[in-house]
Amino acid sequence: MLPSLFILSALTWAYLTYGDVSVVSGILYGIKPAVTAIVLFAAYRIGRKALSNNVLRILAVLAFIAIYQFSIPFPYIVLSAVIIGYMGAKLSPNTFKSGTHHGNTKDNLAPALIDDDTPIPNYAKFKWSRLIGFAVIGIGLGFLVMSQLDSKVLQTMGIFFTKAAVVTFGGAYAVLPYIYQGGVDQYQWLTAHQMMDGLALGETTPGPLIMVVAFVGFVGATVKEIFGPEQILIAGFVGALVATFFTFLPSFLFIFLGGPGIEATRGNLKFSAPLSAVTASVVGVIVNLAVFFALATLYQNQQINWVSLAITGAAFIALFRFKISIMSVIAVSALIGFGLTILA
Repeated sequence: MLPSLFILSALTWAYLTYGDVSVVSGILYGIKPAVTAIVLFAAYRIGRKALSNNVLRILAVLAFIAIYQFSIPFPYIVLSAVIIGYMGAKLSPNTFKSGTHHGNTKDNLAPALIDDDTPIPNYAKFKWSRLIGFAVIGIGLGFLVMSQLDSKVLQTMGIFFTKAAVVTFGGAYAVLPYIYQGGVDQYQWLTAHQMMDGLALGETTPGPLIMVVAFVGFVGATVKEIFGPEQILIAGFVGALVATFFTFLPSFLFIFLGGPGIEATRGNLKFSAPLSAVTASVVGVIVNLAVFFALATLYQNQQINWVSLAITGAAFIALFRFKISIMSVIAVSALIGFGLTILA
């Protein structure tokens, strides 16, 4: 994630400095519609495996309605899915059985090195001493860094992105609505337009899309001028560091603490059914994110932007039908946006 952090920080600085230049605006104009297609394709890929029956499909639809129509916070949707999955395991066990295993999916090109029959290595077995040790180190690091932040804005970022990490069920696509709500509406670190541009920039960098938090932290720290108007660049980079650190610290801690427990309970329906229900609800949340992107990029000034719609359609076909890589789709979309700017 370090290469992505430095690259995205540099791109964010260039965006804030030269974002109004026609060439930069044109490139982003081409990328943003492609992001909509990428999110839709992500929902399709997850849904193809997760929504194995009508009950799980209905759960995904209900999650979409809950967050889109009623603006129910994502953590409550996850909690509801956990309860439904737990109860469903008792009422209809076959409905919430996970349909995928490590080594037998049709998408695998070769046998997995670590398969269902592989003995659990010693370091992956649950031990109380290991759990307590990781918890003390992880929580201690969080409090240590937080105690060194003398800016109210940075402290708020640390708390907010820790919360975001805690509810990151389903990855970046699922938690982005939560980050948007906090960064744009609640704390006003950036505008909705800047958030869309940040997602476009995030797709151009190596590493996971959740690295867009670095963009949010960078822009937020510069807008609030946490170190004064003379140190905007340093403030932005510190904001990006804080956002990244407090996003990934809980995530890594969850892996170290929960990994052995998940492995030990694999195949136990009491534990796997809630996870299946959560995954189904995440599909609905991701579709909501795609709708948000579509409304922001394809429908502007009360009318459809047909050029953006064409780019979105072409990008989705490239991903779905021709299996072209995401980076290639982003690159071509950027060139199209650049070309349209030159022609204009």
